[in-house]
Amino acid sequence: MKLNYILLLLSYTCATFSLTTQEVIKEMGFGWNLGNTLEACGDWINGSTVKQYETAWGNPVTTEEIIKGVKSYGFNTVRVPVAWSNLMLDNYIINPLLLSRVKEVVDYIVNNDMYAIVNIHWDMGWFTKFATNEKEAFKKYTSIWGQISQYFKDYDEHLVFESLNEEGCWDEIWNQWSNQGDKKKAFNLLNNINQEFVDIFRNSSENNAKRHLLLAGYCTSLDLTSDELYVIPKDDRVMISVHYYGPSTFTILEEDADWGKAAYSWGTEKEINYLVDELKKIKKNFIDKGIPIIVGEYGTAITNKEPASVIRWLKTVAKTTSSFGMVPCLWDAGQYFDREKLVFKNPAIGELFKQLSSALKQNNNLYLQIQKLNKHK
Repeated sequence: MKLNYILLLLSYTCATFSLTTQEVIKEMGFGWNLGNTLEACGDWINGSTVKQYETAWGNPVTTEEIIKGVKSYGFNTVRVPVAWSNLMLDNYIINPLLLSRVKEVVDYIVNNDMYAIVNIHWDMGWFTKFATNEKEAFKKYTSIWGQISQYFKDYDEHLVFESLNEEGCWDEIWNQWSNQGDKKKAFNLLNNINQEFVDIFRNSSENNAKRHLLLAGYCTSLDLTSDELYVIPKDDRVMISVHYYGPSTFTILEEDADWGKAAYSWGTEKEINYLVDELKKIKKNFIDKGIPIIVGEYGTAITNKEPASVIRWLKTVAKTTSSFGMVPCLWDAGQYFDREKLVFKNPAIGELFKQLSSALKQNNNLYLQIQKLNKHK
């Protein structure tokens, strides 16, 4: 009986686009970000090659060995942030060398039976132009995704595209802090961008008609994405992306700032309960309504932080989100996984993810087996 279940599962996962988006979420498991790499950008770089940009922020050139090293710790998804404006040609034409390089990295991932998420990251912040020159911003946006969708059209469901990063909010239109401005207009702008993103792929060719797509939440904020003004395109193969870095005094501040006092430790019962309650909001507003969620980024600073607190925070977020049916993607700019030695710098963090991913995989495999059997009844 056990062998039959395994054979059923293997046939299930090999069929191209046979999985629903909810089932893909189960396969994606834990995610890891290839941070500060292909999204590295800046006028100061003055580079003429993709490699010069890829290594500009201090990380080495990505290799398949790095991806295999990450996989060995139980991660089954790699999010690949990209600055497509690097070396861009006239009229928003993506440099062919950058497209080719992203393809190489994607192949490292999918050839190891992992899922790849490719996005447009901060990319020199040009998304602010949607507030001042919407027509031109949409021209660039549609040009970028039109080229990407065609270039990667033959890839199967192991390649997911993400509409944008955290830049889907415009304080010039509506200031979320002061509540000044036209809130509805700001949300509608992101709604229109996400709809355009979906339309580009659905009107494309080959596998793009069924491709699973990841849509950015408003500022990727738990609360703002849960706002009724955030509208999801009517499409049954989309997921929503949110990020989590709370509390910021612990996860972001390495030293005191004018807006907060840096926290050295974290993990009291009150703090843990508050974090879990925060994540329950997004579960209630999306997961419980059948809308898949990917936590595209979560992570914490490690400088001037108690190591035990760092591990406690990572464990709480990863375990809570995955138990809620979300895919948590660790933001790693080089602080966690050593891309030269191919091990986690803190062995305890590596062991944590091995244990969490092993338990999650068992649960998710059982879910997929049951779904397969139900489809054959």
